[in-house]
Amino acid sequence: MDRIVRNSFMFLSRNKFMTNFANKYGHKLGASRFVAGETIEEAVKVIRGLNEKGLEVTLDHLGEFIHNEKEAINKTNQCIDSIYEIGKEGIRSQISVKLTSLGLDISDEVVVENMRRILREAEVCDVFVTIDMEDHSRCEKTLTIFKKLKEEFPHHVGTVLQAYLYRSVYDIDDLNPYQAPLRLVKGAYKESAKVAFPDKAEVDENFKHIIMMHMINGNFTAVATHDDHIIDFTKQIVNQYQIPREQYEFQMLYGIRPEKQLQLVKEGYQVRIYVPYGTDWYGYFMRRMAERPANVSFVVKGMFRK
Repeated sequence: MDRIVRNSFMFLSRNKFMTNFANKYGHKLGASRFVAGETIEEAVKVIRGLNEKGLEVTLDHLGEFIHNEKEAINKTNQCIDSIYEIGKEGIRSQISVKLTSLGLDISDEVVVENMRRILREAEVCDVFVTIDMEDHSRCEKTLTIFKKLKEEFPHHVGTVLQAYLYRSVYDIDDLNPYQAPLRLVKGAYKESAKVAFPDKAEVDENFKHIIMMHMINGNFTAVATHDDHIIDFTKQIVNQYQIPREQYEFQMLYGIRPEKQLQLVKEGYQVRIYVPYGTDWYGYFMRRMAERPANVSFVVKGMFRK
């Protein structure tokens, strides 16, 4: 049943009619609870409110696939503007970027130069940048680019590994010499059983495995999940191996399980909220639902909560 629900959401995420409808009417139908507005000014207000509650933020300007170098440069400029606003406003936020939106599918030269521009501004404003992971076909190239940039900008760039991919356990070892700050997630793209665990229980076990590996290696680990079992497992690991609080954090999505977010803060854990903004929100939103169908219940409760 979960597979049917997941596939349905992935189909809807790519449906052009639904995308146009959602972008036109989505905020009226409740998307504003999960997307922090359409402009950076609106997003800054949301971030400030989250910071006041003790929550950290990573900001994502929505939009992925671009078709030419001009669009990639425009997207790069939007990321640079976001970094500048974070520094100017003095809010506690990082940013996340997708390499496809910066020219990954155009050429390595284009995407690397655009990332260098972003990271130069990040160094000036002291804002950390996470390179999001996309589908399996782009995984190897993303990690190759990350390694190059990590050597050039050692303190301001990290990336993401997805627990549902078989390769992730090997990527943990491969990235260890780089002391890579990683966000670990279950994964949200539809992948073949040739490259990804088809069974949720296997994904969960691999998620736990790579969390433990990366933490024991002594590298910064962001555990991105809404799953209480994964959260409890992480707590057990940090207690068992005496992992210092500055070496890890929990990450959750804006608008989903806000009570849990605040509970973790009260318990003394660092919690970072993934805050998307912009008009092109639909594909992102539907993939989050596909990633874990249980998220649908969180969304429905959120939409009807006063």
